[in-house]
Amino acid sequence: VIAATTLIFGVALYISDQYGRRTLSIRDININAAIIIGLSQALALIPGTSRSGITMTAALLIGYSRDAAARYSFLLSIPLIAAAGLLKGKELMETGSDNDWFLVILGTVVAFLSAYTCIHWFLRLLDKIGFTPFVIYRLLLGTVLLALMAFSG
Repeated sequence: VIAATTLIFGVALYISDQYGRRTLSIRDININAAIIIGLSQALALIPGTSRSGITMTAALLIGYSRDAAARYSFLLSIPLIAAAGLLKGKELMETGSDNDWFLVILGTVVAFLSAYTCIHWFLRLLDKIGFTPFVIYRLLLGTVLLALMAFSG
């Protein structure tokens, strides 16, 4: 399943990047686009499917620019990451262990800043090279996984 979805969604990303209109900006996102892109996240429940990859693919397919697709995908991850962080924080508090909350908060701030910086550089790189390197990566990974399965039995 992982090999197949890696290949299938790699091809889907390629098609959406090559044939999507790429005329809409993030300011053009409306309720219909939000529903389509949001529902596409459900496909990430299938092993081998990238949540951010599938949301960017959906956005590109309905006409959003590379930048808008990536930005919106990253914005969609904020509630999920925040909820996971709050859940882990709650678990830490409930364990009653002797946690150094300064270090927990410092780690959270450093993680946020590094993620923000990474996203900034990713968006600049994406503008220059597009999604093709990520498509190639997915196709190579899917092929390697299929080969490993074929030769492991």
